[in-house]
Amino acid sequence: MLAIGRAVMARPKLIMLDEPSLGLSPLLVKAIFGFLSTLNEQKTTILLVEQNVNQALKIAHQAYVLKNGKIVMCGKGCDLLLDEEVRKAYIGERVGRRKG
Repeated sequence: MLAIGRAVMARPKLIMLDEPSLGLSPLLVKAIFGFLSTLNEQKTTILLVEQNVNQALKIAHQAYVLKNGKIVMCGKGCDLLLDEEVRKAYIGERVGRRKG
């Protein structure tokens, strides 16, 4: 979190992040992704590598799914979030399935 803060202070046009949610509590993960969304709204481009697929696809304008180092899917984050194959392989649930 400190590294992200330091990077943002320089007001970059592009910020690259590798697993910013790794090891954080769910509350902090939500805060980080909220901050990244706000940062993007302020015209900062973000290149995000993240295993938290659900959170990443919620905020991604453009997303790429890698398998064994190769791009196997790409598209808008919201479209990939609804894709049955992506949900089954990376999120572990089917579209339309409700928790609870």
